[in-house]
Amino acid sequence: MNTYSPLPVSFTHGQAAELFTSDGRSFLDGLSGIAVTNLGHAHPRVTAAITEQTSKLLHCSNLYRIDLQERVGEELTRRAGMERVFFSNSGAEANEAAIKLARLHAHQRGISRPQIIVLEGAFHGRTLAALSATGNSKIQAGFGPLVEGFLRAPRNDLKALHEFAQRHSDIAALMLEPVQGESGIHPLDLDYLSAAAALCKEKGWLLIFDEVQSGNGRTGSYFYYQQTSITPDIVSTAKALGNGVPIGACLARGEAAQTFAPGHHGSTYGGNPLACAAAGAVLESLAAEQLQERAQPLGQLIESSFRQALNHQDAVSQYRRAGLMIGIELKHDCGALVAQALEAGLLINVTAGRTIRLLPPLVMTDDQGRQLGETLASVVDHWLTSEAGIA
Repeated sequence: MNTYSPLPVSFTHGQAAELFTSDGRSFLDGLSGIAVTNLGHAHPRVTAAITEQTSKLLHCSNLYRIDLQERVGEELTRRAGMERVFFSNSGAEANEAAIKLARLHAHQRGISRPQIIVLEGAFHGRTLAALSATGNSKIQAGFGPLVEGFLRAPRNDLKALHEFAQRHSDIAALMLEPVQGESGIHPLDLDYLSAAAALCKEKGWLLIFDEVQSGNGRTGSYFYYQQTSITPDIVSTAKALGNGVPIGACLARGEAAQTFAPGHHGSTYGGNPLACAAAGAVLESLAAEQLQERAQPLGQLIESSFRQALNHQDAVSQYRRAGLMIGIELKHDCGALVAQALEAGLLINVTAGRTIRLLPPLVMTDDQGRQLGETLASVVDHWLTSEAGIA
């Protein structure tokens, strides 16, 4: 169906931070399949794990115990500081599980029509409940009626949360991305997150963190919240958990971890042997190669290389970064840069109209990081001085 507008390039294979076409052209991957291939392409441990698993067992369903799923679940919950996990196939499904979990928890507390506070600028997925929780009217248009039960607050606005608390006695949870990705890389203020967590605890609301994009080592710790003093009740993740093999996870602790019972939720493919073989290899690789420690210094290197090479400094309105989630907001819409960067051998993304979004793999070398920053600066300068530009 006509749901994408693909760029005029097709890749045959990849290696670490590079992708290649059939005619021998190479491209530096500054996007990681939208924060998916954190370990790069053809990572040897992931390749070996899924190759071995395909010769054993791909799928058997959750009607039976899956030893590999249990091992991966134990390791993932240990790293997350959580107690239990539900495996799905995607981030949207992980968020659907989180929403259902919050609603069921509220019903068990006597709240008949629970509401969840979400934030403006949020992106939680394209399934119907996740879409309803998303703060983007453009992608919601045409799909109404949306799922009810969501209250929307401005980003970093603690006063709005308190006003909701005063007006509504049926709030079940606060759901947010600690680093908003799709809206242009917006790390939420740490003071706001701390105060919001305290309010949730005071009111008995569940605190849900959507770390579908920011998790799995991308920001310098396994999950972004591990760089703060906050531990949510529920955290969702996906994307880089399988390094390209579809898998998502909804993790919980405390009362939230005890809420689901058999029959409450399920997934045909969720946590099957193949997906868990990939996830297990990702978890092993992040630990053995200390890859998440690369996120902060590599992100700083890429940003500083761009800054130093850019001639049109006044074209940038703001830099925002959390590890290897890098947002460079320009003063004008810049969607044309995606195609122009492709011509220069770079894969980048523009989101929210005017923000260049970089999500390079953790395995990118320092030399490649400098190349990414410097080449991108050259592309931006050329665009600004060309007929299509605005400077």
